[in-house]
This record gives sequence, structure tokens and C-alpha cells, in this order.
Amino acid sequence: MEGRVINVDPDILGGTPVFFGTRVPIKNLFDYLETGDTIEIFLEDFEGVSKNQVVRVLEMSQKLIETSTNILHENIA
Repeated sequence: MEGRVINVDPDILGGTPVFFGTRVPIKNLFDYLETGDTIEIFLEDFEGVSKNQVVRVLEMSQKLIETSTNILHENIA
């Protein structure tokens, strides 16, 4: 799926960022990963989300972290 991956709409879960085309909050993915679950388990539990969407969200998160290095360094000190 090309195009939008994340949707923020005040009419969907009060504007919580969700996977586009679903009502699945992006935060759910990170909650699963934080507890040690795999992407495959997440995808089994949220069938409306595609693996491509998960990969793209993770790539976007990586880019955000990489481009925020100065901010991160300021907060570590």
C-alpha cells in the first residue's frame, strides 16, 4: 500500500493516530513490541493492518529519531 500510512482524524478515536483505513492506534504496535511480542503476533491480532503499514511506521519512526538527534542530545545532558 503506497500513500498514507497514518491517519489523524478527530472523528476517529478522538484524533489518536491510527493505521490508515483502520481504527487501530499506532501506539498499539509499540505496546506489543515493548512487551516482546513480534510483528507477526501484532498482525494476527489486528488483521486490518498490513505488514507494509507496520514496516513504514517503523521506518518513519527511525527517520524521526535520526533527524531529532540534536533534541535528544539536549535532553540527555
